[in-house]
Formats: sequence, structure tokens, C-alpha cells
Amino acid sequence: QVQLVESGGGLVQAGDSLRLSCAASGRTFSGYVMGWFRQAPGKEREYVASISRSGGSTFYSDSVKGRFAISRDNLKNTVDLQMNRLNPEDAAVYYCAADTQPFKNPGRWYDADEYDIWGQGTQVTVSS
Repeated sequence: QVQLVESGGGLVQAGDSLRLSCAASGRTFSGYVMGWFRQAPGKEREYVASISRSGGSTFYSDSVKGRFAISRDNLKNTVDLQMNRLNPEDAAVYYCAADTQPFKNPGRWYDADEYDIWGQGTQVTVSS
């Protein structure tokens, strides 16, 4: 069973940058679509970004487009989220997720229900 472990969260000031990383166990990482989601207190889990199996295609929510960048390294089994120009609205627990059956419902990059393996989350706090 694949396991995902996030790291890199912390407390930053508005305007700062932060890089999150997600390390995956297992030998089939390159076969998974990977995504990042976040959840703020009292709010529903929100889609942030996702990346195709090869890394050639990336997708973002409107709220982070132009500020965040998702990338992956299929040799190291990692997926990163570079977050720039952070603002207090970005504060949340950030989750890494894997869609291990990307051909089941292709194109639903944004749908949390398509991701079947989740990390434990890493906290990002942004002070104003």
C-alpha cells in the first residue's frame, strides 16, 4: 500500500514563500496522478493543484493560479508544491493525495473523490 508523507509546512508572513513536499512509498508512483488539497478550519476541503503522471500537465485552482507551482520527481517519488506570495487566505492544512486509478474517470483533476490515498497533512499558517 502506498503511503504519503507531507513536509514543509510552517508559519510565514504574508508575501512569503513556502515549499511543501510529499514523499511516496512504493514502486508505482509514476502511475499516479498526484494532487494537493487544503482545508481551513470550518471550511470544506478545497482543491489546490494536480499533476499528471509524467509531470507534463499541471492544473490549478483559480485561487492559486500564478502563485503556486506543482512539480514531481518520479525517480525520487516526490511531489512538491511551491507556494509564492502567500496570503492569510492560504492558511490551511495541506494534503497530498494520489489517484491510483487515473483512467477510471480521466480529467477530474479537481475532484477529491478521485483520490484514494491521502497523507496526514501539513499545517501552513500565514500571518498578516
